[in-house]
Amino acid sequence: MAKVVETKAIVGLEVGTSKVVAVVGEVLPDGVVNVLGVGSCPSKGIDSGSITDLDAVVNSIQRAIESAESMADCQIMSVTLAITGEHIQSLNESGFVPIGESEVTQDEIDSALHNASTIKLPEGVSLLHVIPQEYAVDRQLNIKNPLGLQGVRLNAHVHLIACHQDWQNNLKKQ
Repeated sequence: MAKVVETKAIVGLEVGTSKVVAVVGEVLPDGVVNVLGVGSCPSKGIDSGSITDLDAVVNSIQRAIESAESMADCQIMSVTLAITGEHIQSLNESGFVPIGESEVTQDEIDSALHNASTIKLPEGVSLLHVIPQEYAVDRQLNIKNPLGLQGVRLNAHVHLIACHQDWQNNLKKQ
């Protein structure tokens, strides 16, 4: 009987114009990923990175996932999807907040990240990911985790990834 993929396992899925690939791996204690299974099948229903036949794309994804599940002897419950194409945009932004009680709190970190991500995107484009890159507290730069540091101003530098809303809506249907 197939085991359900545990939290240490990761599943990557790439839906390309020529093929769909699913990879199941487990993260070892030293951080190395051990590949447990791979599934691949020709991609149907995608042309130049755009979905042209949703049912065909779903079928291709299901076949690749089933093949990876069979090889890894597990049941895949979720995936991390790799996406590329002209519909993807990325940019760097920053946002800041004043530090209220002299030490940086989680709420202030969240507010700085929110401020960095509230930019005007073109019509029909929506934000997919806000990826924190680094923080600055006053003149201290290149901080990875500012929680508990003292200062008066917190600045968050982020990498934003956005895509066309119609593409994102089609992706969610899958």
